[in-house]
Amino acid sequence: MPGGGLSYTSSLSAEPFELGDFCIDEYGPIKVIVIGAGFSGITAGVRFPQKIPNVDLTIYEKSAGVGGTWFNNNYPGLACDIPAHCYQLTFAEKKDWSAFYAPGPEIREYLQSVVDKYQLMRYVKLQHEVVHAQYDDADGKWHVRVRRPNPNTGLSEEIEDSAQVLLTAFGGLSRWKWPDIDGLHDFKGELHHSAGFDPQDKTWQEVVAGWAGKRVGVIGVGSSALQLVPALQPRVGKVVNYVRGKTWLAVPFASNAFSALLGRDAATAEDYQFTEAERERFKNDPEFYRNFRFALETEINSLHSSTLRGSPLQMQAQSAFRENMEKKLANKPGILEKLLPDFPVACRRLTPGPGYLEALCEVNVDFISAPIKRVTETGVDTEDGEHQDLDILFCATGYDTTFQLPFQIVGRHGVELNTRWRPHPVSYLSVAVDGFPNMFMSLGPNAGVGSGSLLALIEYQVMYAVQATAKLQRERLKSIEVKPEALRDFDRYLEAYFPKTVYSEKCRSWYKMGQEDGRVAGLWPGSTLHALKALSYPRWEDYNYELADPVQNRAYWLGDGQTYSEKTLTGDRAWYLREPFLDVPPSQCFMYSWHTEFIRYADALTR
Repeated sequence: MPGGGLSYTSSLSAEPFELGDFCIDEYGPIKVIVIGAGFSGITAGVRFPQKIPNVDLTIYEKSAGVGGTWFNNNYPGLACDIPAHCYQLTFAEKKDWSAFYAPGPEIREYLQSVVDKYQLMRYVKLQHEVVHAQYDDADGKWHVRVRRPNPNTGLSEEIEDSAQVLLTAFGGLSRWKWPDIDGLHDFKGELHHSAGFDPQDKTWQEVVAGWAGKRVGVIGVGSSALQLVPALQPRVGKVVNYVRGKTWLAVPFASNAFSALLGRDAATAEDYQFTEAERERFKNDPEFYRNFRFALETEINSLHSSTLRGSPLQMQAQSAFRENMEKKLANKPGILEKLLPDFPVACRRLTPGPGYLEALCEVNVDFISAPIKRVTETGVDTEDGEHQDLDILFCATGYDTTFQLPFQIVGRHGVELNTRWRPHPVSYLSVAVDGFPNMFMSLGPNAGVGSGSLLALIEYQVMYAVQATAKLQRERLKSIEVKPEALRDFDRYLEAYFPKTVYSEKCRSWYKMGQEDGRVAGLWPGSTLHALKALSYPRWEDYNYELADPVQNRAYWLGDGQTYSEKTLTGDRAWYLREPFLDVPPSQCFMYSWHTEFIRYADALTR
């Protein structure tokens, strides 16, 4: 029964029982719908067909191309602020990144290359926007409505689809919004949101080439603004950066490892473009490439303690970042006191912002910390009584991070997910919600990371959904639904975890749904490696189940006592002697411990 575990007849009763007329591995068809074709959706496109036999997979993507945020964002200076070699899928290496911080177009090309390599377009439906999804108790399926252009007329229409499993893969930073500023849309010049900037089939460089001599305003000091300002500064007449809050500018992540591994000298240590010789070495020296990637991943996964209040690494980070900011703002020291925070490092999302501080010191850049009073037809009025005339205005003001979705997802008993997620979202291990059977999430609530590899976490979240789907199919289940008490226990865990971290300090952050104080809804309660361990082996005892067959016997899925290859005398009937099933222990067995694991990793790093 829903919410009550399995209902079944005791084996001690006299009720007759007949074996199923199927083999244990004679898997029935199973349909999976994925919403979104960014990193999560693309990973799902690879893993579901790889791991689930007889799967019918559809990936609905509302945009005209794959890539998610990397398809939709095209603003000047767009780049990843994580080292490129740490921003790729574990199973899809790229050895020819042009820069340590990869430009946005390269990331789009990388994602498209993964789609092409695994022929994922057979599953992806572009310009198909899911507008409603509802679980039906009777048939144990999710029924979705999808808006698309009619293939013949181009006019908008809605179609319906259904599946046993629904995976949401659209992430928390996918719905941008305009800031609430008086008169914003009265501006007569060019008005852009960084996430909505459309270069109209041109590169951003080609567009900005036409802005020579123009006066450009940039509102914000988040990740996008930190890239916009240095990209625009040498190409336009004037840049005016409106900064309401304060932020730490990090020493570029893993920059010491970057310089040391590449043998850079002091003069080239902060040149984050890879040379042709370095790219060739990545391509032609597999061991060097693996060691480089491993060293970077190890370094970014060594920063977790800096997120704990008062930790030595947190204090070191504050000292190092303050010194770096003082040095780079030496020519305009007045900016430092307006920009340097009084909250800890990483309270809000940390970014290195290569070139931003240097750009602020240029003569054609104004840094304005006075609050904006209104936007006029010709520019911006600030509350100190000043006015700046502008030709172009960028709002780099972020996304809707409230986890209030733009469409309805309706679970059991007509409960809407948006309603369930007020005043804040809840989840079990960031991947499931009780009352929403057979639905799993990638990059749902509390799924982001403050340090470490986000893409590794995405892969493990997707694989969690794959494992649940395999269980549904293998054990002939109608539904799998997390227990309410399991979700409550996880909720109590994260409520106890975050107060000891810097994320709960007073600062405005999307981690806290855009608020200065309150619940941390954007981050996993622990390190990235902690999350990977937690998601690797699902606790199936934290779920309730319904059987798909009318037979009330939990062993019915065992079938007729044989495998399909035995029944048909086809296929591999000695599979247990082959990889990946064959597990040969080392010649000298030893007891596993965290210490031996560390020694092995350290040894691999130094070889």
